[in-house]
Amino acid sequence: MKLIVGLGNPGAKYAGNRHNIGFMAVDRIAADHGFGPWKARFQGQLSEGRLSNEKVLLLKPETFMNNSGQSVGEAMRFYKLTPDDVTVLHDELDLAPGKARVKQGGGHAGHNGLRSIHAHIGETYGRVRLGIGHPGRKELVSGYVLRDFAKADGPWLESLLRGISDGAAELAQGDTGRFMNAVALQTAPPRSSGGAVKSAKPAPKPAKPDPNPADSRSALQKLADRFRSG
Repeated sequence: MKLIVGLGNPGAKYAGNRHNIGFMAVDRIAADHGFGPWKARFQGQLSEGRLSNEKVLLLKPETFMNNSGQSVGEAMRFYKLTPDDVTVLHDELDLAPGKARVKQGGGHAGHNGLRSIHAHIGETYGRVRLGIGHPGRKELVSGYVLRDFAKADGPWLESLLRGISDGAAELAQGDTGRFMNAVALQTAPPRSSGGAVKSAKPAPKPAKPDPNPADSRSALQKLADRFRSG
């Protein structure tokens, strides 16, 4: 059994925020893979289903971002899971918009949701870092993550969420290479093998016959031809 956690803040006010991309990702997995209805459990919303042969729990903590670990820890203990069974999907300022990276263990890099999870279950759990870009200055970060995605972000956001859903079974099975391939196929699809089709150069037109072609006969042939014609 695996626990896949999406991070965000509860309520319609925050639904479209950059900080809520983790919620968006698990919502897409649940919808695309026929998971059960979301139910209030473990101070959050829980949905159960299967990805390939793996039973999977999807969790959206409703403790607000800074206390996400309370919900994650409660669910993990109830199902007797270890941190290795947990994968957290969260927004990442240090990745360009639309990029994704998988990481196992390590620090929280100042992310308050991860900081809380560290405090409740340790740091060895897996995480999928979902790039939202950086506003450029530290003092702008709070307002940036708590604003909705711009309309212009729609195409790359949709491609990223689709890729995460496409690779969800591989993520649950721990095959991070294939998971990342599935994401890449949506976010950076390969170009056709031929590349852009170059316009073919038109075939050269046949040369018009010269009405006065040069006489290539030798002097002897010219003399013989003159006697024949005479």
